[in-house]
Amino acid sequence: MMKLTKLMQAIDVLETRGEKETTITGISFHSGRAAEGHLFVCVTGYKTDGHKYLAQAVQNGASAAIVETFQDGFDIPQIRVPNSRIALARLGAAFYGHPSENMTMIGITATNGKTTTSYMTNAMLENHGYKTGLIGTVVIKIDDTSIPAQLTTPESLDLQHYLWQMENRGVSHVTMEVSSAALETHRVETVDYDIVTFNNLSREHIDSHGSFERYFEAKSSLIRNASEKSVAVLNLDDEYSASLAGETKAQVLTFGVRSREGHFYCKDLDLSTGRGKYKFEIRKAFEARGVEFEPGEFEVELSVPGLHSVYNSMVAIINALLCGVSPATIQRTLRTFPGVERRFQFIYEGEDFSIIDDHFANPGNINVTLETLKFMDYEKLHLVYAIRGERGPTVNRENAEAIADWMARLELDEIIATKSVSHVTSKDRVTDEEARVFLETMEKANIRVRLFDELPDAIAEALSRVGQGDLILLGGCQGMDPAAEIALGMVRERVV
Repeated sequence: MMKLTKLMQAIDVLETRGEKETTITGISFHSGRAAEGHLFVCVTGYKTDGHKYLAQAVQNGASAAIVETFQDGFDIPQIRVPNSRIALARLGAAFYGHPSENMTMIGITATNGKTTTSYMTNAMLENHGYKTGLIGTVVIKIDDTSIPAQLTTPESLDLQHYLWQMENRGVSHVTMEVSSAALETHRVETVDYDIVTFNNLSREHIDSHGSFERYFEAKSSLIRNASEKSVAVLNLDDEYSASLAGETKAQVLTFGVRSREGHFYCKDLDLSTGRGKYKFEIRKAFEARGVEFEPGEFEVELSVPGLHSVYNSMVAIINALLCGVSPATIQRTLRTFPGVERRFQFIYEGEDFSIIDDHFANPGNINVTLETLKFMDYEKLHLVYAIRGERGPTVNRENAEAIADWMARLELDEIIATKSVSHVTSKDRVTDEEARVFLETMEKANIRVRLFDELPDAIAEALSRVGQGDLILLGGCQGMDPAAEIALGMVRERVV
């Protein structure tokens, strides 16, 4: 419990109505969760306005409200603020005692690879012996307890509650994915980061942000707003990440797989099997987080495939080193790290052929996945692609252009595509316009398309063509989600 007057010190107050000496027992922003003695925050959202639900919150016991405009007909205290979302974040941190200040916080952002990088980082920290927390797309992990995630980054109040639970459980290190939506809506407004990372940026989530420029602005705010006590890890191979080196108060550490100009370099990379082997090289002496680092190198062998996994592992290794994890623990972790489902995942590796399943989300994802194939040894590639449904013509044209750009380099002149009609929900169905844009782009590039309405038919087509030493790539988002199970079922039937 906390006095309302004390909570008000955490926010920008424009004006107040009513008695402010109320004792607050909790904070809520969903009227259904409001309870006796709660401070209800009327959040102005994209789809609805929390002010509409104040009456229900009061009926459920709310004893005070944060508003952007005063609401008539209520005799509870109302505190007017310029931005209720920012107020929610600051109130949550204050109510739960600013838990992030008492743990090592690692914030990871990127268009692609946030989940894998956070899992890799967490695994290294766990294997070192730390009690860890993990916040991301798949799960909220509080020491040895896991909760299914609803959002990549939880709403600010929920986030602070999770961090409070972690602190109470003795968690010392927290790794969290930080989405562009979370940054733009101030969900991480009051998280005290020790390490922030920005691995890559490509054209994704444009519609939700309005433009690519606004998307980059949201993403980059994790780095730009980092404090002078934190460390920012930036990728010199990505122009957007590299551009932020002079845009932050944080100590900047840089790495590259291609660029040798940073503090860290991926030396002697071998991707012939699809699974990266390289030497992690510290190229420059530096001091960070009270530890001195000298030039040197150690071998890295990844259990997960893909060039993107090499980039993700570079970020995770740097995070771990900054937290005092030894190279031996890092090496052991990466040799056994199981990976994340549908992130360039080998689902079948037979003596005859192999199948890879990949979340082909956007041009950045597509480029790094298909570039990996250039390093791999196989006879012939068979690409099965699920067109992205309900994402609009722009996304599908850009994805198609990225694929078409790689077709010649991969010695392909034909692609198997599917609408996955029976394997997607209504919110992911491929429209006629989306299919048309994809087909037009392929026709312009002189690429033949075998288009199937149903996903199993597309996979069966690829399996009917596969030869000794060949590789099948199942690429796509929601429309390709069930593909691994379908493909493996068909492979078992072939064997029988």
